[in-house]
Amino acid sequence: MAFSVAENDTDDDFAESHEINVTPFIDVMLVLLIIFMVAAPLSTVDLPIDLPTSTATPTKKPDKPTYVSIKPDLSLAIGETFVKRVDLVNALDAIPDMTKDKYIFVRADKAVPYGELMDVLEFLRKGGYSKVKLVALEGVPDTAAQQGASPAPNP
Repeated sequence: MAFSVAENDTDDDFAESHEINVTPFIDVMLVLLIIFMVAAPLSTVDLPIDLPTSTATPTKKPDKPTYVSIKPDLSLAIGETFVKRVDLVNALDAIPDMTKDKYIFVRADKAVPYGELMDVLEFLRKGGYSKVKLVALEGVPDTAAQQGASPAPNP
């Protein structure tokens, strides 16, 4: 509650002012902004993987996706937790709320050989995880990749 002091008042009582004090509101909003700025980057997977690009129409992601990442050095991670290849299925089974009918999103670096990606997919299939989606960046593929995929001209 705020008061105003008037010079022509001879009374010792202060008159009430009915104006809204917005300073506490601004302080609360700034604190909430800082909290969201700090918390937002923590909700994403931060493993540095150079994903290939795709022009396919993106599909809607579930609320809590399970990511299996293959790094260029062929190490595996579930989310941000690194696991051994032989322990992949056991680690997925240990995740709370993980069922065999949920989709698993596989992220593989461009430098990962195709055979290694297929080995990981085979581990998942043998473990009963047959619903797998491959993750790529949205956009136009690299021009070098397009040129490499085009057939060679006949001489």
